[in-house]
Amino acid sequence: MKTRGYAALAADKPLAPFEFDRRAPGDRDVQIEIDFCGICHSDIHFTRNEWGMTTFPCVPGHEIIGRVVKAGKDATRFKTGQRVGVGCFVDSCRTCAPCKSGHENECTTGFTMTYGSVQPDGKTPTFGGYSTQIVVDEHFVLTIPEGLDPAAAAPLLCAGITTYAPLREVGVTKGSRVAILGLGGLGHMGVKLAASFGAEVTVLSGSPKKEADAKRLGAHEFVLTSKQGAMEKLAGRFDAILDTVSAKHDINGPLNALKSRGTMILVGAPPQPLDLAAFPLIFGHRKIMGSLVGGIAETQEMLDHCGKHGITSDIEKITPYKINEAFERTLAGDVKYRFVIDCGKF
Repeated sequence: MKTRGYAALAADKPLAPFEFDRRAPGDRDVQIEIDFCGICHSDIHFTRNEWGMTTFPCVPGHEIIGRVVKAGKDATRFKTGQRVGVGCFVDSCRTCAPCKSGHENECTTGFTMTYGSVQPDGKTPTFGGYSTQIVVDEHFVLTIPEGLDPAAAAPLLCAGITTYAPLREVGVTKGSRVAILGLGGLGHMGVKLAASFGAEVTVLSGSPKKEADAKRLGAHEFVLTSKQGAMEKLAGRFDAILDTVSAKHDINGPLNALKSRGTMILVGAPPQPLDLAAFPLIFGHRKIMGSLVGGIAETQEMLDHCGKHGITSDIEKITPYKINEAFERTLAGDVKYRFVIDCGKF
């Protein structure tokens, strides 16, 4: 099926209009007309081959909201016209222990990414949501709760589950003290979700301009990390710190702000290695963990939680021809807090 989209043709070239073929829906597939797709910071890393794993052409996009237009004969979970979503991956082996336990994102043979992977035929690349339509196995399609703005719900498919899953895993609940390091696309979702769990939320940021937004989003406190002595005053305070910063930065100061046996959660993905001192971990039995989105069931749980609490991303909606401009503005921190492409404008 002929599909229009935007693709990176090389790491040093801007994205450009691109036409390609989608497969026809198989028996278990759902064909989705894409309405909106969020721009994730990882889209920029990937299209510029900053992680050294990109093949071109590359059609990015894994925060997809659309409507079902056709389903295969064995795909019975969704109806024509239903609002659905697709996140960061579209297949996995479904037989390994993580897959069987609902953690397809930890598939031991490697899950199939929504873009930048190879389809089961072993040769056809996967192309993502910066396009007009997509075909996905129904197991990897998600229900979008009624009442959520579909454009603003798009970033939930990555930024939402990326922050929801680890906060749940470390047991954040009413009364927990949680810090969000960095207030961007991921950080602002971390604030909203941690607050919805009943936690006492503090935003740690080097920008004084972020204070008003931090409070508006649900933070109880804002700490300017660039202020002399600010981090030292927080020693031993937090049960968990969600580190959302995607550039090289200091993590040793924030580590000291954790309580004994507290956890630093890394969800930002800096291209360069971070410097880690041993003593902040050793003294206090502190931990560092990483987290990569969540399984399908947990992603649906997150969406249902957001539907119940009316949580979406703060977005700026753009037309496709502004994608390259949006990339540059994202890198400059000039967005509150996520760009979303109106895919009906392709």
